[in-house]
Amino acid sequence: MHIEPQIRGQKWLESKKVRPTKQRLALAALLVGDGQDRHVTAESLFEAVSKTKEPVSLATVYNTLRLFCEAELLNEITVEGNKSYFDTRTDQHPHFYWEDVRVLTDAPTETLKFESLPIPPSGTEIARVDVVLRLRKIK
Repeated sequence: MHIEPQIRGQKWLESKKVRPTKQRLALAALLVGDGQDRHVTAESLFEAVSKTKEPVSLATVYNTLRLFCEAELLNEITVEGNKSYFDTRTDQHPHFYWEDVRVLTDAPTETLKFESLPIPPSGTEIARVDVVLRLRKIK
């Protein structure tokens, strides 16, 4: 069964009770419209939305990505200190960061094992664990 990208995007927003403005719908359709998981940067999403008929500023893209993260529609993965990727797959899973091409992809979870995690300081809890394995080609 084929679902239109706009409809899939609208259902995605409704699943977390995010108000579906025209700009949010345009971004949602790009993020989840084809049903595939993806990792985007604000800049790559801005570039993609610029090719559509819905005008969206880069500032709106950043603000909307933050909103989607707060609504738990996306996970933010930070690499290189200030570079963020936004992941449409929100379960806990590891990532490969391909340094040569600056791309983030999902890594297999089957062999990843943690024996234990450190005990967090008093009055805190571990919110999530991000595992990013940095890769580069062998020279």
